Amino acid sequence: MKGNKWTVLYLTGIILLTGCQVKSYEPEFGVCTKLSNYQMLSVVGYDFVEESVGGFLVPDKPDSVFRNILEEQRKTGAKVVSCNVFFPGHLKMVGETTMHEELLARGETALKRAQIVGMSYIVLGSGRSRYVPEGYSREKARQQFVDFCQKLAPIAQKYNIVIVIEPLNSGETNLINTVAEGAQIVESVNHPNIQLLCDIYHMMRENEPEENIATYGKYIRHCHIAEKEGRTAPGTEQGDFTPYFAALKKIGYKGGLSIEGRWENLKEQAPSALAYMKQQFESLK
Repeated sequence: MKGNKWTVLYLTGIILLTGCQVKSYEPEFGVCTKLSNYQMLSVVGYDFVEESVGGFLVPDKPDSVFRNILEEQRKTGAKVVSCNVFFPGHLKMVGETTMHEELLARGETALKRAQIVGMSYIVLGSGRSRYVPEGYSREKARQQFVDFCQKLAPIAQKYNIVIVIEPLNSGETNLINTVAEGAQIVESVNHPNIQLLCDIYHMMRENEPEENIATYGKYIRHCHIAEKEGRTAPGTEQGDFTPYFAALKKIGYKGGLSIEGRWENLKEQAPSALAYMKQQFESLK
């Protein structure tokens, strides 16, 4: 026993002396962009790309078109963990005339194809689709949105995809503007395949406290980011994201962090944006 004790102490000392360190907390980093940019981004150090439903899963196109896109994805080895822009604005989730059947049909095609790709999430932002018409009851619109999500949830479960509701700032839509409001919707839907996205850009635009990430962290499965001013890439305006990153760390967030914003030159800016985010995560030690 004595020998074993000294062996353990010796090995522990070796680990400490050789500077073995626990890796600092970081999520996976990605960019909302086209599949064709994956190889360039992966060389820089990004982990994945986030495509659009319309451009990648093409639910309004025949299977032959999707197979061609799928073949391109397989050739490049691109990791696509999620897609955004689930529904176009002309298909209405709320209002006097809803289009739930058309939405569900499009949704099922997208979800089926997402499973084939091996994706984890589809982002339900679609601000125009869920925009409450002037003079229409906000409470009724909210219930219509909940009802639609409850219809969509079993389809998502069928294909093993989690739909994450994206709160959008009030300049883009008038229904679900904060993480807190999004969490209330998730609770009302009450289905494991309907969860929540936190978008740091939208949180900053709405002056939503970072504490809401911790408060509603049990629902958060995916995350977006951009600078508050101009929705530019992280580092462009030297924004301080550390309070939000600290909140993600606090909840033990394991999902992805996608830059969803405007680029002047993606190839030139992508390396510095990634370095900027990593540096801010590193500062949380």
